[in-house]
Amino acid sequence: MPEKDKNQQEGPDVRDNLIRISVGGETVFVDANQYKAKNAGQTAKPRKMKRQPKNPKPGEWISEDYSKHKIADYKPFNFVDGEGVRCSLYVSGCLFDCPGCYNLAAQNFNYGRPYTQELEDQIIADIGQSYVQGLTLLGGEPFLNTWVCNRIIDRVRAEYGHSKDIWSWSGYTWEELLRETPDKVEMLKKLDILVDGRFMDNLKDLTLQFRGSSNQRIIDVQKSLKTPDLHPVIWDKLQR
Repeated sequence: MPEKDKNQQEGPDVRDNLIRISVGGETVFVDANQYKAKNAGQTAKPRKMKRQPKNPKPGEWISEDYSKHKIADYKPFNFVDGEGVRCSLYVSGCLFDCPGCYNLAAQNFNYGRPYTQELEDQIIADIGQSYVQGLTLLGGEPFLNTWVCNRIIDRVRAEYGHSKDIWSWSGYTWEELLRETPDKVEMLKKLDILVDGRFMDNLKDLTLQFRGSSNQRIIDVQKSLKTPDLHPVIWDKLQR
């Protein structure tokens, strides 16, 4: 333990090779050579940067350049993909490549099975049940599968109007989608609810309602479209 400073001299300190530190609230002077870094003279290893999701420029990813019109999964009558009882369609293919993605297999555009008329008819029949609140689109990335998604959205509206709501998740943000290709903007405008934004592993929070990370938002699309500046309006039933 360094000795307690007992220097009573007036004026500046002139003790060579000493440094002043605080120990238990007391000021002491110690030999600087005792406190050299253990790894002095060694080159520090560069810190590896964590990989981030991809960030496309507006219009960079064209849906029909990538989509194979395939479905990763269809889950009728579930309670986790939005409000109420829902029928959830998982499309295949995503380019955001978010680290920590919970559905890694569905990033492949060739994963799963083709979207068919038979499947569409089954979805429409299932949604028609009185206890089903609506359709949810997930993936994969729905906005990179606009041919499939716009087709099923149009069919739901033709059969049920707005008595059934339509939710979609997307790695795109609301602001990005407004600057995107016409097919994406068309799809956005047909939705009731958009859960937007990349999944960010460093912002992961499993206590959030219908989201995986705190940067994501639950947006009321139709209310947002009615604002003068198209500002995103958060869903009014948000709890956390």
